This record gives sequence, structure tokens and C-alpha cells, in this order.
Amino acid sequence: MNRPILHRPAKPTIASAPQAPEAEAKPQKSKGLPLAEKPSPSRAHKTKGMTNRSRAPEDASERLSKRIMQLASCSRSQAEQYIVAGWVKVDGVCREEPMHRVAPRQTVQIDPEASLMDLAPVTLVLHKSAKPNARSMLQPESHWVSDPSLQRLLKCHFKDLQACAPLEANVSGLVVYTQDWRIARKLSEDQAVMENEILADIDGPVSAESLHPIIRALQNPALDLPATKVSLGSSTPQRSTLRFAVKGYRAGLITHLCELAGLPVLTMRRIRLGRVSLRELPLGNWRYLGPHEKF
Repeated sequence: MNRPILHRPAKPTIASAPQAPEAEAKPQKSKGLPLAEKPSPSRAHKTKGMTNRSRAPEDASERLSKRIMQLASCSRSQAEQYIVAGWVKVDGVCREEPMHRVAPRQTVQIDPEASLMDLAPVTLVLHKSAKPNARSMLQPESHWVSDPSLQRLLKCHFKDLQACAPLEANVSGLVVYTQDWRIARKLSEDQAVMENEILADIDGPVSAESLHPIIRALQNPALDLPATKVSLGSSTPQRSTLRFAVKGYRAGLITHLCELAGLPVLTMRRIRLGRVSLRELPLGNWRYLGPHEKF
């Protein structure tokens, strides 16, 4: 007997829920600045004036003093002394600034004759013109080309200068600027006894008799004038020259003495202070005090 074929009901199928579309991948932020990003105003301000001295990573420049420390195996202070003393050249050019920056490709040389014993203080002798602010006349270009001292000119020689035995603004001649405290002290303490030789140009002719009022005033103890000698240097119908040797120079002294004699002073010039004289030093020039010169 044929059995009837039984049909099993098919298992109901479960419809899968529609999958949500994948979210679009968000671009990851770059660690560096995007190419299109504009620098902030503060950043733009800082980078606007950037030069090849920038501290950017690709710039490996360093202070000249640091390079000398490596070359000479010395301390920082000694390296700066070598530089300030003019013993260091960068690409063949002398550099006297320790903070000057040098690149790795630049050649730095220390003079084989370099010595730290040459950093002694200097004294400058200036032939001042009859103008104020004599200090401004001390410039490298006004150094006397025939300076007999043979001293090497350095930028550090114009620092920490003290004016000694100054003159009035309208008086020209020898003035002294020094870095040496010993010379500054001597010129200050010996001012009352150190002799000043000054030339005074007088308008018109002058005779020996014209000097009698000056001589009488100098011999009068009641006036308490410094020890002074006066002599007639030259005399022409147009101009005459009087020579004064004064121990303990006082401002306005020579003008006052000439007024007592009725002699109008045109110009005055100091040509000697103690044992140091101008010699051939031109007006507006300066020279170094020689190692054997003493005031």
C-alpha cells in the first residue's frame, strides 16, 4: 500500500534587517599644518621678517664664541677674549663680536700669534677741535695714520673710556681718554701741579710791554692764581701768539688774564699736558699713548 507522501512545511525564512550604509570615513587630521592653512596673525608677524639667522631646524648656525670654545678647547670667557682682541677671522674677515653667528660651512680661524696678554687698557690722545662733544671724534676712521705706537686698533678700545683733564668747548688741543684707572687717577690727583702748555691767538700785534698787566696779576698773592708763565711767541700786524705754561689749569683763566691786558683772544689750543704733547697729531685725529710716554 503506497504511503502518502508527506510534505514538511518549509522553515520560515527570517528577513535580515537592511544594513545601514557605512558612514563615510572621516579624514584624519594631519599632524603638520595643512597646505591650505593660513598662519595666524601672530605667526605671520613673527615669520614676516625672518632672515637666514632664523632658528629653524635647518639652520645650524651658532655663536662665534661657541665655535672658538671648540677650536681652542677653552672656556667661554677666554673664547670671548680671543674674539674681542681681534685674533679671530671668519672666512678671512676679522670679527670682534662674540655673539656673531657662523654657519657650519664657514671657515673660522684663530691667529697663530693669538695671546690673551694683549688685552691691556689703552689711553687715547685726541687733538680736539673747538667744538662740544669731543668724545664723538673718537672713531676708527679718525685714527692717525702715522701713529708711532703701532697699536692694533680694536673696537673694544672705544668702550669704558674716561675723559681726563677736559677743556672748555671753545678750546681746542690735547685731551685724554683712558681705560686705565691708574692714568685716570694720576691726572685727577696731580691736576693742581701738572703743567698745561696753551697757545692763545690774539687779534692784532702784541708787544712785550703789553704783557705787564698779566705779569702783575700773576704776581699778586691776593688773587690766588695758579703758577703761570707767559711769553710772546710771535707777533704780526694781523695776529699774535702768546704761550702760557699753567700748573693747575682753570677754565677761563687765560681769557681773564688777556682781558686784564686788553688783548682779545681769538682761539686757544692746548699743545702739552705734563710730559705728553700733541707733536704732529693733526686736528681731529687721535693716537694711542705710547708705552714709554708718561704724564
